[in-house]
Amino acid sequence: MTQLPSRRHALALLASLTALPLGAGAAGYPDRPVTVVVPYSPGGGVDIITRLITAPMAELLGQSMVVDNKPGGGTNIGMGAVARGPADGHLLLTASNTLTTNKALYAKLSFDPLKDLVPVGRIGEAALVVVVPAKSPHRTLADLIAAGKARSGGLSYGTAGVGSSGHMASALLERAGGFQAVHVPYKGGSAAVTDLLGGRLDFMAINPLEVTGHVGNGTLRALAVLNRDGSRLLPGVATARSQGVNVQATVWWGLVAPAGTPAAVVQTLNQALNKALAQPAVQQKLADIGATPLGGTPAEFGAFIQSESAELGEVIKAAHIRAD
Repeated sequence: MTQLPSRRHALALLASLTALPLGAGAAGYPDRPVTVVVPYSPGGGVDIITRLITAPMAELLGQSMVVDNKPGGGTNIGMGAVARGPADGHLLLTASNTLTTNKALYAKLSFDPLKDLVPVGRIGEAALVVVVPAKSPHRTLADLIAAGKARSGGLSYGTAGVGSSGHMASALLERAGGFQAVHVPYKGGSAAVTDLLGGRLDFMAINPLEVTGHVGNGTLRALAVLNRDGSRLLPGVATARSQGVNVQATVWWGLVAPAGTPAAVVQTLNQALNKALAQPAVQQKLADIGATPLGGTPAEFGAFIQSESAELGEVIKAAHIRAD
């Protein structure tokens, strides 16, 4: 997947962007509360990230930012609501990995994620980790891949659903490792973890935040982190790349707006986002949940979205993955 800047590079970029004046060219904006749609239920990772970043952004913008949870439809309900909403900067979406996969996963969408939404800026990313049950015979990533190669379809993995970050990461791992496994989709990550703990699944690729406790108490074993820097939550776990498996897979978040939102308004929002991400308190809160702040310009986020969409679209097509 797309190479993201290192933590040091990302923080340096944030520092340079915060020197820009807030709100230049967007006089009078915002003149009322800004609604940020989260296409997931309250309490989940995307909801937590959204509330973490919109609080300081609201202070910078001088208006409240209201989080509106619209779960369902593989995030298409929430994405569609924003794509069809007013393009005046008062309606935003917290986008994540599904923004770059759903066009390929769903045969019929009432909107085009890549055309009907415009990038505001990246919030951050977190590593995914490959875990197995404690009683698994696979003690290394090489063991897991060898088992997958020995018997095609002999391994099973769980995810939070078709097209989820864990699904795409597992598909990338299969491709890089040269093996095939059986995908078992669930309606959420917690249910999949329960079956993994019970030995009914062979492995999962998941956000460390959801399994750190299990790894710590010895009920799950972490084999590899699927990024280049490792995980702050699992500092002793080696990356897949350091083990000779070229996989880059993360869960990421960013803000997008309806297409047609004035460029000056997008710029004002981007500057507020970058200034919020540069605050030490925000960086510490992100670190506490294993996330790295990214920030950057709308153009950089747009290039990332296009690159991810192209690469993951090929993976989805090659693996014949469909969500409908």
